Formats: sequence, structure tokens, C-alpha cells
Amino acid sequence: MAPERKLYQKVKKHFTNFSLIRLENNSLHGTPDLLAYNNSGHFFTIELKVTSGNRLKFSPHQIAFHVRHPNNTFIIAEALGPRSEKLIYMYPGSRILELEACGLKLDPLCLGLEACGLWLNRLGA
Repeated sequence: MAPERKLYQKVKKHFTNFSLIRLENNSLHGTPDLLAYNNSGHFFTIELKVTSGNRLKFSPHQIAFHVRHPNNTFIIAEALGPRSEKLIYMYPGSRILELEACGLKLDPLCLGLEACGLWLNRLGA
């Protein structure tokens, strides 16, 4: 199973109080991986990324999407570390240029899937 698909399975398992729609769009490049809806009736998108280092790779289309749509867009990244230590970071889409330049050294909104879920559930509340 591809690394981003594994991350999606983890997100799906932890975000049970959200409606998650996996977007697989070959027509509109750069579209985020997930469209989500929280308990407050708020829509948002999530781009999923997995890395074995500090850097995250974004296509020009992904960057353009987040620059054009800076609100209610998020990037969840998983860093595959040594000894199966896996860290999950969440960033607002509005910081995609900084995230591309700095990688995971950029301070995240939150760390860990549970914290990410709590943060996203407060959107629109």
C-alpha cells in the first residue's frame, strides 16, 4: 500500500466525527486529497503528504491551489522516522510556500492526529 494511502487510512480511523470524501481528480491537478465536513457544518480540504526526511514535495498545481485558496485548507504530513517513530504534523494551506522552503522545521498548527482532529473540529464553532 502506498504511503499516502496508509496515512489516509490513519486519518479516516481517527477522524470518525468528520465526513471525509477522498478526492481523486485527474481533471483538476492540485486538488487536495480530502474534502471534509465537521460537526459545526464547516467544509475544509486536507492535502496528505508522507516524507522520510524533513522536506515535503509539492507540485506547482498543489502550490497554486493553496495560494489561491488560503482559508480552510490544510496539509497533514507524516514523517517516517527511525524505529517506526511516526510523527504527524498539520499546517494551514496558507503557509505552503514556507512549508516547501523550510520543510517540517516550520512550526505546525498541531502535532499528532488526535490534536489535529480536535483543532479541525473547532472550525466554524
